[in-house]
Amino acid sequence: MREAMFWEKLDGNRVRCRLCPVNCIIDEGQRGSCRIRKNISGKLYTLNYGKVSSMAMDPVEKKPLFHFWPGSCAFSIGTVGCNMHCKHCQNWEISQADESLPYIRDVSPPEVVELAKRYGCESIAYTYNDPVIWYEFVLDTAKIARREGLNNILVTNGYINEEPFRELAKYIDAMNIDIKAFDDVFYMKIAGVPSGEPSKRIAEIAKKELGIHVELTYLIIPTLNDREEEIRAFARWVVEHLGDDTPVHFSRFFPHYKLASLPPTPLETIEMAYRIAREEGLKFVYTGNVPGHTGEHTYCPSCSKPLIVRWGFKIIEYHVKDGKCEYCGEPIPIVGTYLKKQYSWMW
Repeated sequence: MREAMFWEKLDGNRVRCRLCPVNCIIDEGQRGSCRIRKNISGKLYTLNYGKVSSMAMDPVEKKPLFHFWPGSCAFSIGTVGCNMHCKHCQNWEISQADESLPYIRDVSPPEVVELAKRYGCESIAYTYNDPVIWYEFVLDTAKIARREGLNNILVTNGYINEEPFRELAKYIDAMNIDIKAFDDVFYMKIAGVPSGEPSKRIAEIAKKELGIHVELTYLIIPTLNDREEEIRAFARWVVEHLGDDTPVHFSRFFPHYKLASLPPTPLETIEMAYRIAREEGLKFVYTGNVPGHTGEHTYCPSCSKPLIVRWGFKIIEYHVKDGKCEYCGEPIPIVGTYLKKQYSWMW
């Protein structure tokens, strides 16, 4: 347990958390919406500092990041809690839990960095649940990782206030930001927050102002965020506000948690989203959760040849050299060089 950052004291021993746009006002002895920040005697504390629920060696493509050190290893860690309450969450057992969850392991920031280096990983990915509510631990770990030459990756819903984000962003190299939908009704009914605008704003700040490598994921859920006009509006926003070179992953939904009654996303819907995004001018569009689909590959926006051929998270062919298409010389926006690695699950 640590005293939290970004909060203010209110009358009556209440506090207001300023970490994320929920801006919870918390009475003494109570917790915020994330379940993990608590008002104790008029001070706000984070209860999950150093508490790790999940830890693994992952290919960076699993985050998913397709344009950031392809083939490299991301040492992935997660905790408990989240500032959203998505009815379709695939990791709800940890995201909707608190620090009382069994099997949690206490790990310090230096230990995380040491483990990442021991297992030959190039990056640390803060993932599985949302790293925003693990803010203090992520910040401390990211600072050490940066000094030790490791990259820091956030896999996040991007639902964080601007001031804390800008402080953390000094140490972040790449982000995959989950855009839940392009409709605030979805955010209210399915994700449990008022609006998706804060996530869009963070994506813009990260890429356009701070130069962080950004990729987006849009999980398509049947009947909820799969309308053609909504997907077209999303793709148009990416082109206009982030740039046509921003990688976008349209991921297939499978029944889970409180949306188990819905069917899996039809493949035709994923392909429709892929087509619309390309029509709107996006150069690098990907299909997710459809192993073996040609939409997993990276194509040259000039000559259209496949430059990175993937099967799931594995790279089969790689034809980018010195940041350019091997066939026609078109510049391809990829951070880092291809690192062919082998992976094994650890814990």
